This record gives sequence, C-alpha cells and structure tokens, in this order.
Amino acid sequence: MTFRLIRLIPGLLLYGIADAFMIRAAIGVDSWTVFAQGVSLRTGLSIGLLTNIIGLLVLLLWIPLRQKPGMGTVLNILLVGPGIELGLWLLPTPEALWLRIVFFTIGLLLLAVSSGIYIGAHLGPGPRDGLMTGIHARYGTPIWVARTGVEVTVLVIGWILGGNVGVGTVAFALLIGPLCNLTLPLFDPQHWQRRKHESRQTSAPMLGEDPAAA
Repeated sequence: MTFRLIRLIPGLLLYGIADAFMIRAAIGVDSWTVFAQGVSLRTGLSIGLLTNIIGLLVLLLWIPLRQKPGMGTVLNILLVGPGIELGLWLLPTPEALWLRIVFFTIGLLLLAVSSGIYIGAHLGPGPRDGLMTGIHARYGTPIWVARTGVEVTVLVIGWILGGNVGVGTVAFALLIGPLCNLTLPLFDPQHWQRRKHESRQTSAPMLGEDPAAA
C-alpha cells in the first residue's frame, strides 16, 4: 500500500502540471478542462479549485450508479487541482506559436505518463473515469458510448461558457488514447506480472507432451 501511495501522489500532481502546460499553450485543451475554464470565466474561481469541485460533484453521480470510490479516487479529487495551480504558477505564458505547440506537446506527453503512474497504482479510478465505467455497469451502455456522450456534453457546455476549444482539443482527443495505451502497461507492475505468467503458460508443455521431443 505504501509503495502504491508513493506512486499515486506524484502521479496525480504531475497530471495537474501536465494540464497546466496545455492550459498555458492556449491552443485548446481536453473537454473537462474546457468545462472548468468556462465555469471559471463565469464565476471567477480558479481552474484548479473548480477541478476539485467538479471532481467532487461527479463523484456524487456515482451514488445512483452504485460505484464505490477508492483511495485513489479521493486523492484524485484533492490533488489534481493543486497540481494545476502549481503548474500555472510556475509556467510562463508563451507568445510564439511554436513555443505554445511545444508546451502543449509536453503537457500531452506528461499527462499520458502521469496517467500510467497513477492508474498503475490500482487504488481506484478518477471520478470521471469511474463515471464512464459506472454508466456501463449500471445500464449496459458500451464504454465508448458512455465516454463519448459525457465528454461531448461537458465540451459543448464548456465551449458555450467560453472555454478554450481549438486544435489542441482535437489533438488531445485523437492522441491521448494511443499514448495511454503505451504508458499504462509501462508503469503498471501487475501488467508485467500478467505478461510473465501468460508467457510461462504459453511456453509450458501441453499435458502428455514430451518436452524432449520439441
């Protein structure tokens, strides 16, 4: 448990800093950050604080879905927002387009890495991920339909409120899945244990087979 917490906490803070890189790039952000930006413009609250509040509100939606949060779920709500605020405080706002593209690229890669780190800790999904899986489990809705429906809804609302939708939003939607497909196994010890076990099963001789005959 201690080792997994050591992985989880830096992973969540890094996730927030990755978000900050993409926010500073100002060429478009992911749908949930678009939503937080839009609400921030209307309320005057900081994006980091709103990320915490939105995460808590999403967690309340788990109740009718009969989802149970883990320690990772709670820490996700508490730490990603401060990570964003820390990143926004540390990072300048670039003016040149090429530098904004660099910032966005760094943010996207860091977010994929941090996702692998914190999800690989296996201490519970984030509130938004749990919402998708909860809809799937409760109503039988395919995961991709549940995820797309929620993501598009918050994106449209955030855009109407004034959130930053741009080419970065499209790039994020297209690239974050393949990138996480690389980083999740890379930072998940259980993945490698499963691979090792499967490899042993595959290489083991079938019942009745003479290993010497191979």
